[in-house]
Amino acid sequence: MATSLYALSIDAKDPAGLARFWAGVLGWEQADGNELLPDEKTSFRLRFLPSDVAKDRPNQIHLHLTSETPEQQQETVARALELGGRHLDVGQKPEEGHIVLADPEGNEFCVIEAGNNFLKDTAFLGELAGDGSRAVGYFWSKVLDWPLVWDQDDETAVQAPTGGPKVAWGGGPVAPKAPKNRLHLDLVADGDAEAEVERLLALGATRLDSGQEPGAIPMADLDGNEFCILTSTRA
Repeated sequence: MATSLYALSIDAKDPAGLARFWAGVLGWEQADGNELLPDEKTSFRLRFLPSDVAKDRPNQIHLHLTSETPEQQQETVARALELGGRHLDVGQKPEEGHIVLADPEGNEFCVIEAGNNFLKDTAFLGELAGDGSRAVGYFWSKVLDWPLVWDQDDETAVQAPTGGPKVAWGGGPVAPKAPKNRLHLDLVADGDAEAEVERLLALGATRLDSGQEPGAIPMADLDGNEFCILTSTRA
């Protein structure tokens, strides 16, 4: 048994508006239901779900966008600003090459400088950078059956065998968790969903009492971060 990563879901006060922003930044096609279909190097979608909960802290996951040249980095930044993004100060140093931005609802993301070796041979959406423990990186490697491509100084990262974006965790100390994370991973079981739930429970996941979507099975990883197993998806 195994699961596939179907989407990264993002809570939004204006799901349609945020979907339009990210479609413009990434160049991805917008599908029905405020979902974005990925490019050829990325195996999962972006989904935008309605939520009235105010953002009161940095997200536990933020996106890293890659650049092939310095000019492309500036083009990505300019496009994001034109679409409604803004610069964000999170304490980065002037000599650091990445540029930190926020989307129209304040979700943090970084446009990484050209020549970054860690994100070499990934995709334009190069990384889901997460706040999480080393143990949770090992957990997700087993959940997705993706190899662990980084395990150093308490930091971990996994990547699909076919390449594409990395999913990474920065190690301890882990920031206090929000009552509900604004970003979460959505999975689909490659077989029976309940059998897959049992496998994930054996790996250390917990089953939650309620979730955001009818029909989805809400769970949490070893750090308490929510994720869902979807029982129905769009083609």
